[in-house]
Amino acid sequence: MSTSALEAKDAIASRAIALSARALSKAFGSLRVARDIEINLPVGARYALIGPNGAGKTTLINLITGMLAPNAGQILLGGEDITSLGPQERVRRGLARTFQINTLFAGLNALEAVTLAVAERRGLAGQFWRRVGSHSETIDEAYEVLRKLRLGDSCYQITRELPYGRQRLLEIALALATRPKVLLLDEPAAGVPPEETGEVFEAVASLSDDLTLLFIEHDMHVVFRFASHIIVMVSGAIFTEGPPAKISADAGVREVYLGKRKHG
Repeated sequence: MSTSALEAKDAIASRAIALSARALSKAFGSLRVARDIEINLPVGARYALIGPNGAGKTTLINLITGMLAPNAGQILLGGEDITSLGPQERVRRGLARTFQINTLFAGLNALEAVTLAVAERRGLAGQFWRRVGSHSETIDEAYEVLRKLRLGDSCYQITRELPYGRQRLLEIALALATRPKVLLLDEPAAGVPPEETGEVFEAVASLSDDLTLLFIEHDMHVVFRFASHIIVMVSGAIFTEGPPAKISADAGVREVYLGKRKHG
């Protein structure tokens, strides 16, 4: 999908906001790691969060998902204030994430792992393995999640034997098994060999238009290829944001992060 088409899609989606942060702040003693952050993610958006190391990107994700409690501000999911909710309740409301380092069931195959995640969402995990034959719908749903991420042909492969790029996709599949409305990806291609990075992001880009994505990524070629809108963080605050063309042309962004490199 071209950049102009993605921008048009976001313009349409701007009438409905999937996730918002309002004046979000966090400090550890005198160290302010998030400063009055304001963001709005439209339904179906594909947003990237970038910034130099230590800018506060993962801190922001941790605040949004409830891993950290803010000192001030609000987080809204579909207009509902979720600031006081814990991480698991936020997942149940439709907010999911992945991490920089994958946390997978190494001894299970891909289908077993995602089926277990679907069963957990359905409240069946405690007795699932005793009655596998009676849970065909759960297994079918798990396979469909894998298929959407182009992992259908790997469904019976043991997780530890998958190429690393496919392990990262499996981690995303586990997050999708919760049926999120908003999915936050913390460096989904971290540690992935360059030849597998494209596969990861092509699969992510093909996900449903109803799913809102915010991803952290350091590879600027990937960011400018797949993001419709880019948020730049510096020193715990939003430095600027906008479509890729605006960010690429911003001298301030090139100075603090892009190293004066030009991206189309």
